[in-house]
Amino acid sequence: MNSSITNTKPVRFLEGERIYLRPFGEEDTAEYFQMLFNPEMRRLTGTKRAFTLEEVRRYIEEKSGNHDTILLLIALSDSDQIIGDIALQDIDYVNRNANIRIALDKGEHLGKGYGPEAIKLLLEYAFGILHLHRIELQVFDYNERAIKAYEKVGFKREGVQRDALYYQHRYHDSIIMSMLEEEYRALYHQGQ
Repeated sequence: MNSSITNTKPVRFLEGERIYLRPFGEEDTAEYFQMLFNPEMRRLTGTKRAFTLEEVRRYIEEKSGNHDTILLLIALSDSDQIIGDIALQDIDYVNRNANIRIALDKGEHLGKGYGPEAIKLLLEYAFGILHLHRIELQVFDYNERAIKAYEKVGFKREGVQRDALYYQHRYHDSIIMSMLEEEYRALYHQGQ
């Protein structure tokens, strides 16, 4: 492999003001593996099982080669520090819909607007480049910070799956939220 390629700065696939989204590289596997064991991130995402490094490597390879998923890392623009990941999944190009998920690694990155900025970048790509019509997500009822962030970005509540997750000795509801392309354009592209 050409050494000039391996020593370059990370690719900035979608760039915002304070963060950018980029594809995974082979060198990211170990750091992503560590992120999957952050207790707060596991709680907020309802993650239950443990993963091996090899399972994580295979997951990244599978998703990277899959046309119905876009899996990206979230990195800080000023330092290139990885702070989480975001994915557009189950992309249905016929019916023009998909779901979105996001996870930030550490509490120090929560509440600073990085999540909404990353979501807006991926929504711009989903609606403006992929020409999707509907993006949905699911969030657990105890993740109030995320619910507020999703509503602030423009997602609307559609329904509730009652007792959908068993975590920490009790059942929790899963809230289904979505955004349609015309809602996105009304919020972010008026007058264009």
